[in-house]
Amino acid sequence: QKKISDILEKSAPKPGVPADLQNLLHQHFSENRSVIEKEELKLPDSCFLPANDLTHSFSSYLKEICPKWAKLRKNHKEKKSVVMLVICSSALRCLELIKSMTAFKGDCRVLKLFAKHIKVKEQMNVLEKGVFHIGVGTPGRIKALVEQDGLCLNSTKYMILDWNWRDQKLRRMMDIPEIKKETIDLLEMSIIRLCREGSVKLGLF
Repeated sequence: QKKISDILEKSAPKPGVPADLQNLLHQHFSENRSVIEKEELKLPDSCFLPANDLTHSFSSYLKEICPKWAKLRKNHKEKKSVVMLVICSSALRCLELIKSMTAFKGDCRVLKLFAKHIKVKEQMNVLEKGVFHIGVGTPGRIKALVEQDGLCLNSTKYMILDWNWRDQKLRRMMDIPEIKKETIDLLEMSIIRLCREGSVKLGLF
C-alpha cells in the first residue's frame, strides 16, 4: 500500500488547473444526483480565473487576476460581506497567506474567518459592524457564517482556493477528506450558482 506522501515525494508537483476542480466535483456529485442536478452543479471554464502556474507569490498572483483591485476596494461599502474570499485548509495557513498578501492588499481590511480561538458569534458581530474587503478562512467556518446569515456572498467577486500548497504530510487541501467535503459543500451551497451567474470568479492558487 503506497502512502500518498510516497507518491507525492517522487512526483514534481503539478499546478492545479480548473479541470482538476471540475473533475473533483463531477466525481463527488455523480453518485447521487440526477442528470439535471449535475448539469446545474457544473462549473464552466468561464467561471475560472487564470490558475497559479507555481511561479507566483500570493501577492503577485492576486495582482495578476485582479488588476482593478484599488477600484473594487474603494467601491465596496456593504457590511456582512467581502469582495474576495480566500479558502485554505488551516488557521495557520490562513495567517501565512494574510502575511503574504501585504503587497497586494494595500490598506484594505482583512478578516480572519477560521475557528481557532474565535467564536462564530464574534465574527458575525465584526462583520455586521464594519466593512471588510478580504476574508481568509477555512471552508467549515465560512460555511457556518453563510448558513447563519453572518456572511453574505452577493458582493463577493473572487474566491481563491489555496489549491497547490501542501502541509507537512504533503497533502493539499483537497487531499484532506474533511476539508474537501466542507469546500464542496460551500461551493454547492451558493458559490457554484454565483459563478454560473457570472458574479463570482474562481481562482486556484
